[in-house]
Amino acid sequence: MSPFRRHRRLRRTPYLRDLVREHRVHADDLVYPMFVQEGLNGTSPIHSMPGVFRYGLDALRREIASLSELGLKSVILFGIPREKDELSSSAYHEHGVVQEAIRAIKAENPDLVVMTDVCLCEYNPLGQCGLVRDGKIVNDPTLELLAKTAVSHAQAGADIVAPSDMMDGRVAAIREALDARGFEDVIVLSYAVKYASSFYGPFREAADSAPQFGDRKSYQMDPANGREAMREARSDLEEGADMLMVKPALSYMDVTARLRAAFDVPIATYNVSGEYSMVKAAAQHGWIDEKAVVMEMMTSFKRAGADLILTYHAPDVLRWLREEAR
Repeated sequence: MSPFRRHRRLRRTPYLRDLVREHRVHADDLVYPMFVQEGLNGTSPIHSMPGVFRYGLDALRREIASLSELGLKSVILFGIPREKDELSSSAYHEHGVVQEAIRAIKAENPDLVVMTDVCLCEYNPLGQCGLVRDGKIVNDPTLELLAKTAVSHAQAGADIVAPSDMMDGRVAAIREALDARGFEDVIVLSYAVKYASSFYGPFREAADSAPQFGDRKSYQMDPANGREAMREARSDLEEGADMLMVKPALSYMDVTARLRAAFDVPIATYNVSGEYSMVKAAAQHGWIDEKAVVMEMMTSFKRAGADLILTYHAPDVLRWLREEAR
């Protein structure tokens, strides 16, 4: 038999291509990151992230009601408190901005999956993810505050808590604290593989969380390391994580694929602020077809093995999916 193969037979028409497509993006895959600001009336635009806003509580409720009609099923919340202190006390206050946002969302959308980012960087004036003593980010004393934050989110009604701080041992501390207070069913989604990336710049404007000294390279991962990612992921699973995340998404799809091959838990990837803003800027200049580029990105995340995609493009993707379904 001739070795000549006609692979193009399977690509000849749109219906044939649909028939043999290996990966598809669904509304169920998407998690929309949202910023809620204490004391804000209405919305405040984030200039480095066109189309993304900080929301006051009422505006947040209205936006979620609108997105739910498009098919949004999951959000992750980031808080911007009115006041910050060295102990990041508003991160775990019963009536903190995220805790109040959870209650407001759940009162009107009880079925919406509400995830919360568990970290301290938005809540202390130094913008670091852990407690700072003598100019150092101290690991073990931070764990108690992270656990208190996760429990306060669970008490407010969060379905999933997502520690993003990259302190060692935080998943075990959070799991133990949740279980001790009767929150055995609250899921832990670990930012297990979070790189010290240059793609986070716009987020730091959005969350008002830029570090005021040094950087975060002593706790976030070196972008050059792949084997270390496997060690981090394995440790977090052993400590009790239910799901794992890779952050950022685009430049680390090889890591997502490695985790997918090694572990059978759900894998998330975070399509971060810098990745979003680059696409928006290029689209505004007419250099790219925004819809085509974004859908290609989303599909590539699925192909790499991601089950969940955290992305600021979620509202646009939901609209495009709905238009295509008509």
